[in-house]
Amino acid sequence: MGHIYFVRHGQSLWNVENKICGATDIELTALGHEQAIETGREILRLRIIADEILYSPLVRAAETARHISELTGIPRRAEPRLTEQNFGKYESTPRNGEEFFLAKQQFMNRFEGGESMMQVCQRIYNLLDDLKQESDRKTYILVAHNGIARVLNSYFYEMTNEEFAAFGVRNCAIVRYDFR
Repeated sequence: MGHIYFVRHGQSLWNVENKICGATDIELTALGHEQAIETGREILRLRIIADEILYSPLVRAAETARHISELTGIPRRAEPRLTEQNFGKYESTPRNGEEFFLAKQQFMNRFEGGESMMQVCQRIYNLLDDLKQESDRKTYILVAHNGIARVLNSYFYEMTNEEFAAFGVRNCAIVRYDFR
C-alpha cells in the first residue's frame, strides 16, 4: 500500500490579513519561511522518505517546497494541478465575508471569472489517480494550499458537505494519506 504526504505552504501575507489568496500569487511572510524550514527539519526528524516533492507553482508553495527540498535533499518540481482554486471576484476579499461564505457552498459556482470546486476536484482527483498508479514505486510530498488539502482529504475519506467546507490544515502541517 503506497502513500503520499501533504504539506500546506507557510504563512503568507494575505493569511495574516485574513484575505482570500486563491490563485493570486502572494509571498510568504518571514514566519512562513521559518515554518517551511522547520517543516524540512521535521521531515528529517520523522525520517520521511520521499522520491519527489510536487508543488503548486504559486510562490507561497514554491518557496515552501524549496526550503524543504534544500534541507532534505528531496528533488522538487512544479505540478500545475496543485494550484489553489481561483476564486474570481472574491480574491483579496475577507476570508470570512458573508457573501463569499454563501457563494462557496455552491460547488458549481465559478465566482465570476474563477473556477468551480468541481473543476478543482477533477484536476486534483486526476493527479491523485496518477500518483496512486505509481505509489508502489514512488512516494511524493505534495506542497500546496488549504483548498487543495480539503479536496485531497475528500479523495481519501468520506465527508459531508459541511465537513468538507470546514476542513482545514494549518500552515506547514504534514499529513500522511494512504492509498488503499
